Amino acid sequence: MDTLQKKEIKVYVPVRVAFDETGRMFPRAIQWEDGQVYEIDRVLDVRPSYAARAGGQGDRYTIRMSGKETYLFFEHSADFGNPIPGRWFVERREC
Repeated sequence: MDTLQKKEIKVYVPVRVAFDETGRMFPRAIQWEDGQVYEIDRVLDVRPSYAARAGGQGDRYTIRMSGKETYLFFEHSADFGNPIPGRWFVERREC
């Protein structure tokens, strides 16, 4: 009998972001793969971290959406001088 192994994968997502006067980023909404937009109620924490389950490194945002806490990651571009500073991703389970 085969058992399905679930693993976490990175899913790059569009994120609506606001900036304060110091240049800090505050994610405001995430658009999921199916086009659904989820508003972020609150950013609870930001810290340099890696995505332990899916791999990757950058800033881990602990966010609250619809009363639930989850992580959103900002992966910095490795290319210095690249006009694209990085990409946002979430971790999703895949069978």
